[in-house]
Amino acid sequence: MTPPPYRFLSLGAGIQSLTLVVLAAQGRIPTFDAAIFTDTGWEPLAVYRRRHRLTRIAEQAGIPVVRVHKGHIRRDALDPQHRFASMPLYCLSPTGQRGMARRQCTSEYKIKPIKAEVRRRLGYPHPTRVPAGVYAQMAIGISVDEVVRARDADVRYMRNSFPLLDLGWRREDCVAFLAEHSLGDTPRSACLGCPFHDDGFWLDLKTNHPVEWADAVAFDHAIRHGSAKANADGHLLRGTFYLHASRVPLDQVVLRPRVHAAVDRPGCGPWTCPHSTPVDPSDAPTPALLREVA
Repeated sequence: MTPPPYRFLSLGAGIQSLTLVVLAAQGRIPTFDAAIFTDTGWEPLAVYRRRHRLTRIAEQAGIPVVRVHKGHIRRDALDPQHRFASMPLYCLSPTGQRGMARRQCTSEYKIKPIKAEVRRRLGYPHPTRVPAGVYAQMAIGISVDEVVRARDADVRYMRNSFPLLDLGWRREDCVAFLAEHSLGDTPRSACLGCPFHDDGFWLDLKTNHPVEWADAVAFDHAIRHGSAKANADGHLLRGTFYLHASRVPLDQVVLRPRVHAAVDRPGCGPWTCPHSTPVDPSDAPTPALLREVA
C-alpha cells in the first residue's frame, strides 16, 4: 500500500502562513508534517520575534518548524568572493536611463532551499532522481484576493495546495482571524533591504527602528556600483544602483507615505512575492544597464 504523501507548509512567517498554522493547530484544516521556513538572514527583527511565537504554536500542535537557508543575503551581496543572486535594485544609467536589476533573490534564497528540503525528506536529495509518482503536497498561503498567484509547482515531486482558497478566505479574513487570537500585530515578511518596500515602511523604519534603518542605509550605500564580486574582478557595471525607486540614496530620500495606502500589504513569500512584475512600466528590467565593461 502506498503511504500518503508528505504534507508541508511553506512558512513565510507572515499573515497568511501564520493563519494556516493556527487553523491546523485547531484542527480546522489537515495538519502538516512540517512547516518549512526559508531564512534569508535579513528579515526585520519583528519577523524573527513572531517566528519564535509561531514556532511554539506549531510545535504544541505537533508541527515541527524547519529552518532552511541558502546563505545570508546581505553578507553575500557585499562579499567580493560570493556570486551575487541579483536583487531587484533600481538602476540609473550614466545617461539617466531608469531600469531595474533582475530579481533572482526569491528563487535563490527561498524557493531552491525549500525544494532541497523536500527532496531530502522524500529520500531523494539532489542529484538523485525522484521516481515518478513520489511527491509531497506543499500548502501555500495564498488568499482569494491573490488567486492569480496560485499555480502548479514547476517540479513533479511537489504538488501545491491552497487551503485559504478552499476556505474562500481573503487576506482581511486572515487579519481578523489572527486578531481574534491575539496575533493581530503579525508583521509582513520581507527582507529588511527589499527594494519593493514603500515609503510607509521606510518611514516607520527610520522613525521607530533606528538600528535597522542604519543597516538599510549602509547597505544602500554599499551597493551603489552593483555586484561586489564584479567590482573586485575589475568588471565594473555601468550605472548606479539604489534601494529606493527615486534612485536617490536612501538617507536622502524625502519619504512620502501615501495617505490612503492600505495599512496591511502582502509580504514576500517564496511563491507569493507581490511584485512578480515591475510595479511601474518604466521600471522594467534593463539588461543594458547591467553589462560588464572591461
